[in-house]
Amino acid sequence: MIEVKNIQKKFGDKTIINDVSAVMEPGKCNLIIGASGSGKTVLMKCMVGLYVPDSGEILYQGQDFNQIALEQKKEIRKEIGMLFQGSALFDSLTVEQNILFPLNMFTGDSYKQKAKRVNEVLDRVNLKDSNKKFPAELSGGMKKRVGIARAIVLNPKYLFCDEPNSGLDPQT
Repeated sequence: MIEVKNIQKKFGDKTIINDVSAVMEPGKCNLIIGASGSGKTVLMKCMVGLYVPDSGEILYQGQDFNQIALEQKKEIRKEIGMLFQGSALFDSLTVEQNILFPLNMFTGDSYKQKAKRVNEVLDRVNLKDSNKKFPAELSGGMKKRVGIARAIVLNPKYLFCDEPNSGLDPQT
């Protein structure tokens, strides 16, 4: 379970998040709804450990994420997938290399096992045979689907999606 307790995040003098609390359980769908610029993305980045809140706590299974050892954080991050609003692909890496990135960071699997998993998730997002393409060769919707594939490649317990439908056509 991920618990957010009274977090606050500022950038300079501007308070972006003030006294936000929430509970996220694996397998449940939670929505963060708000106007553009209201802090939804900042909240998610705090929850996945990309930003440190100025006050409050982010708890994973009851442990304060900011107080635990780096090796333990790595184990927790394996359980979290993140789809960024702009897909956040590495332009200099192929589709396959982009999706391999979390597998290389968090698993000791052989290349053959990793490549099999990459092909499985690419098939799942209807991008079979796109492995060797670079992001510049893809449409916006295709980039979004590569981002989805990368977010799910580790079968995370938690999947955080920032504007998951933007850039996708109605059939996707």
